[in-house]
Amino acid sequence: MSESSAEAVVDAAAAVASATGAAAGWRRATGIAGAAIGVVAAGAAAGVAIERLTVGRGMRQKARLALDSTGPYGALRGTPGKAYADDGTELYYEVDDVDPDTTAASLGPRRRRLFGRKAPAPVTVVFSHGYCLSQDSWHFQRAALRGVVRTVHWDQRSHGRSARGVAQVQNDVPVSIEQLGRDLKAVIDAAVPDGPLVLVGHSMGGMTVMALADQYPELIRERVVAAALVGTSSGRLGEVNFGLPVAGVNAVRRVLPGVLKALGQQAALVEKGRRATADLFAGVIKRYSFASRDVDPAIVRFAERMIEGTPIDVVAEYYPAFNDHDKTEALVHFADLPVLVLAGVGDLVTPSEHSEAIADLLPDAELVLVPDAGHLVMLEHPEVVTDRLADLLTRAGAVPAGATVGGYGSTSSAARPG
Repeated sequence: MSESSAEAVVDAAAAVASATGAAAGWRRATGIAGAAIGVVAAGAAAGVAIERLTVGRGMRQKARLALDSTGPYGALRGTPGKAYADDGTELYYEVDDVDPDTTAASLGPRRRRLFGRKAPAPVTVVFSHGYCLSQDSWHFQRAALRGVVRTVHWDQRSHGRSARGVAQVQNDVPVSIEQLGRDLKAVIDAAVPDGPLVLVGHSMGGMTVMALADQYPELIRERVVAAALVGTSSGRLGEVNFGLPVAGVNAVRRVLPGVLKALGQQAALVEKGRRATADLFAGVIKRYSFASRDVDPAIVRFAERMIEGTPIDVVAEYYPAFNDHDKTEALVHFADLPVLVLAGVGDLVTPSEHSEAIADLLPDAELVLVPDAGHLVMLEHPEVVTDRLADLLTRAGAVPAGATVGGYGSTSSAARPG
């Protein structure tokens, strides 16, 4: 990690503030932000320095536009619906129903022998996405399961197509993981009022699933037939070093909450700055999202769009919740269920050791560690995630053993069962 790379990040933040003609107080806040971001971003900046020097900004911008226009990712849509959280926040979800023809074909003449004259209530798989993402982050898994099993995809409050959190906007109440658990309950009540459930969560979405279990154990006991926890953690996130020196991480942790709050209060100005420094932060996003070198550039750009689409004030109001997150005790509610625990070995955000800790508390769970994979493992190696998820659904009786999921991209690695 070169000193010049870190300085470049700080200079970029300062240049943005100067270019927008902000007040002196704002320049000071941005200077602190630049220093904090510089510590985190320096490693990524060093890794992409040659590319930034050899490829012109105009060319990179054209490449992004080309990828935006041709990439099919995130284009899948289902039947829309709305749920309302306990504070009145409007939560957006979509339902993909089972294709009757697909189901009949997969079951064949054995259907009546298996189920009698009346088929059981269909299983619904509810997908919860991570921080600064949206329901579209499950693109490959959604495409593969489409028509085979009923699925619900929803956007967490202040993300994607869901509304800004009412408690956050009107009362300045910080987001909590507990609130996200209640939000998930509201979505389930609206989209899946009865019938068996499979809960799937990535990163913050996995924490949301744990918070649901913590507050509504009877729901888990009576209706949930399986769960998948992907790239997530049950606690101790304050110890994650993001692949950086401990001293640098500690410095960032001391100033980042205050910096993010200051930035959130100047959201319009910061959004201009984010656009001006898009090239730099594209490298940061790639470093902390993926671990392999051969990721499809269109997928990388897709991830950038989701993350860039999360307003800075939303980033700020969510951040403190992660240090407070501890749902280790809630895992007991999944002890008697089929559970998939999956993580990328190269995940710098929620390291795979956190998934191993979850699996240690759920000895009957299947632990899958994916080599050459980072935090967005379901986009980076969709075939591994979809294969293991399909196996979980089969074991839980959510799909018949003869059913075949659809295509989901080329195979680039194999998983290593834990």
